[in-house]
Amino acid sequence: MDSSNNNYCDKVVFKSVLFNVFKDGRFVLRFPDATGQKVPPLDDLATGVKIKDVQISPEVSTRIFLPRVECTTTTINTCNKLPLLLYIHGGGFCMESASSKVYTRYVSNLSFEANIIVVSVEYNLFPTRALPACYEDSWAALQWVAAHEKGCGPDPWINHHADLQRVFVGGDSAGGNISHTVLARVGPTRKLGESVRVEGMILGHPYFGIGGRDEEMWLYMCPTNEGPNDRRLKPTLEDLGRLGCGRVLVLVAENDPMNVAGKRYVENLIKSGWKGMVEIVVNKNKNHCFHLYKLDDPEAIANMRRITSFIHHRNNDVKDIKQLNSHLHSCL
Repeated sequence: MDSSNNNYCDKVVFKSVLFNVFKDGRFVLRFPDATGQKVPPLDDLATGVKIKDVQISPEVSTRIFLPRVECTTTTINTCNKLPLLLYIHGGGFCMESASSKVYTRYVSNLSFEANIIVVSVEYNLFPTRALPACYEDSWAALQWVAAHEKGCGPDPWINHHADLQRVFVGGDSAGGNISHTVLARVGPTRKLGESVRVEGMILGHPYFGIGGRDEEMWLYMCPTNEGPNDRRLKPTLEDLGRLGCGRVLVLVAENDPMNVAGKRYVENLIKSGWKGMVEIVVNKNKNHCFHLYKLDDPEAIANMRRITSFIHHRNNDVKDIKQLNSHLHSCL
């Protein structure tokens, strides 16, 4: 191939903060080491958390985490039922994995500390499938969880151990964005089927549109987008007002440019007329998603405890919408 053809192939037609797309169609991550080393689903012997992978459809799989379960008798039906968290990983919609070393370690620790079942979603990434595939895959995972409502679903761990009246949806960064979109779809009844109820949502350093190159990247990855005001990129007051849960926890990091979007999300949730309870936690002097990589950081430990208390509703500091307005501005 002559030099002119090489120059043609090496021409960048789209450049983003995370990847470049070349004239010949190549997609190249700018930080390939950040894609996440995948690890097998091995039980955590130190904590007793069991881990397995489950394919829920030809397109979507999950990694499920079950903490040590205490039963009062040998009959499994007498075991204490546990809350279930549908966890949606981050990675800019184009990186990372539910089975990566980083997320397996973090989610296993979360399952142990909070004593919850976690279903971590392995959604399709761009460019394998363009957005909105990640939203549809995550919705399919929530529907799959709901299929266990009468204890007759395909997975015995969920059938035997999950309290489907206490379902939570959450994630970090891009996963926070997807979590919102999924719960806007659930709607104000907060129910899936006859007896499955979504109690709360947890957004860790969530990604929403704040302009600039991050926003351009999302629009590029979603070719069917509705422009810069797409409701998946910038949640509307209508969607916030019908959010399908009763409680929301938002965590933001002081040194993270995305903290603007997280704070705006809470402000708009207040304005929307949503009738739930919401809390915002600001991690001082911390960067985006620091808690995934430094589990022993004091702020990461505090976040884990905050999430645990939120899930089990052991929190005197959770504010209702009226109380939060002044609390939020004191955090800004």
